[in-house]
Amino acid sequence: MAMTVHVDVVSAEEQVFSGLAEFVALPGEVGELGILPGHMPLITRIKPGAVRLKLPNQTEEELIFVAGGLLEVQPGLVTVLADTAIRGKDLDEAKAQDAKRLAEEAMHNKTSELDYARAQAELAEAVAQLAAIQRLRKRGH
Repeated sequence: MAMTVHVDVVSAEEQVFSGLAEFVALPGEVGELGILPGHMPLITRIKPGAVRLKLPNQTEEELIFVAGGLLEVQPGLVTVLADTAIRGKDLDEAKAQDAKRLAEEAMHNKTSELDYARAQAELAEAVAQLAAIQRLRKRGH
């Protein structure tokens, strides 16, 4: 039996995942992070993108889209506290495309630096969601 670590992925609205995983990968503030059982303790911010979970006895990775938040790694426990978390199967491509278009329009028609920064963050989130959808599509889901 492979070594596992308990993983919790939660958002402000709900607990999206709680269970054992052999491997966790997610977009950290300074790059992609890979967490295996026994990883040293760590706390870092996460960027919009896909949390990939390799679950025991499954060949396909579980995919969860997150939009910002924090990652905490402790012995035997990985916790993803996401601002937004959406199961891969629940992602809506049309909604993400619309959000991307609106963010691009807001960046083009900026009225202040704050509006521009908010539009940039919304654009990054929409692009990350679309990338997660493409990853799922390549797997055949």
